[in-house]
Amino acid sequence: MALTKTIIAEKIQDNIDLSRTTSQKIMEEFLEIIKETIENGEDIMISGFGKFCVNEKHKRKGRNPATDQEMTLPARRVVTFKCSGKLRDLINS
Repeated sequence: MALTKTIIAEKIQDNIDLSRTTSQKIMEEFLEIIKETIENGEDIMISGFGKFCVNEKHKRKGRNPATDQEMTLPARRVVTFKCSGKLRDLINS
C-alpha cells in the first residue's frame, strides 16, 4: 500500500484534531518547503528520519538499448535519500 498525501493529511487530522482542510494545507505547505529547498540545491535533514541530498551528475556517455546508438546524456541534478540510524534500527528491529 502506498502512503498518499491524502492518507497523511487524514492522519494529521486524526492525531492533532484539526479540520480536514487545515491538515491538507499543512501537508501541502510542508511539501512546498521541501520542493523549494531541493530546487535551490540545498540538502534537507530531518532529525530521526533522514537526509535528502541534491547531487550533481556530470554529462556522460550512454546508449539507446533499442538501437545501440551512442549518445551523450546531459548533466543533471538528482535527489537521494539516506535514512537516519534511528530509522534504520526501527526498520530492522
